[in-house]
Amino acid sequence: MRKRVYFIPNAITAFGLACGLFVIFKINMIEPGEGSYQVLFTSLLLLLVAAVADVLDGAVARVIRAESEFGLVFDSLADAVNFGVAPSVLLLKSLSLEQGSGLSFFAIFGAMVYSICGVLRLVRFNVKAALVKGNREEEAAQKRNFTGLPIPIAAIGAVATNLFCLSSFRGPCVAIALTCVSIVFGFLMVSRWKFPSLKALHFRLPSLQLMLLMTIVAIFLLYGILYFLPLALMIVAWGYIVLGIVLSTIRWIVGKKSRTLEDFEPDEEEID
Repeated sequence: MRKRVYFIPNAITAFGLACGLFVIFKINMIEPGEGSYQVLFTSLLLLLVAAVADVLDGAVARVIRAESEFGLVFDSLADAVNFGVAPSVLLLKSLSLEQGSGLSFFAIFGAMVYSICGVLRLVRFNVKAALVKGNREEEAAQKRNFTGLPIPIAAIGAVATNLFCLSSFRGPCVAIALTCVSIVFGFLMVSRWKFPSLKALHFRLPSLQLMLLMTIVAIFLLYGILYFLPLALMIVAWGYIVLGIVLSTIRWIVGKKSRTLEDFEPDEEEID
């Protein structure tokens, strides 16, 4: 039976993939250690565009009822390139490391750990989505949170941290710190810790107060994006990571018998 392939959502995915590929090809045209601030800044902007496209393609597909198996596979492959490979390439190209040195080997190791964990996270997500397909209760539970750090957040956080550190600090300690960040993000992506979905966040505030709070947050966020983009994105990414870890830790402390934050019970299911 021939399956339909829908144009609009897949075109958005292709556009996002083109952004990620452009980052990889552009950064590979320069020598290691010569990744200037402007090149990294432009790469971060393109990855942000790719992240927006990653959100839009799924949203558009659901709105126009154009979801397909082709689109799901295409979206995952694009995410693997944009958010799994591109940040590792940017890390290695931005560091000025002597080839064959212990530090260069450590950086390559960290980049590989990040990329492999990112691909594994995508595979696990797709397998779990296929297992719960058709089960509305399970699908709703899966949308309330994410098992493991979402790969777009990991990518934006890694690149923003890379850009901020390289613009403010120098020396081998920076290479060690950035490599450790890649390894930590890789671990968080394949962990069974739960990270909240924005759809699941509910605020018990009157409407006017909530609108005022969102307006203040938007002002600070837009100001940060306009004038301090790397720092603003780094704070947002790390803040989201800390929030997920804190919620999961609280759930672990209170135990399974309590209903407190039960949505953040670490996933114990094995995928064989």
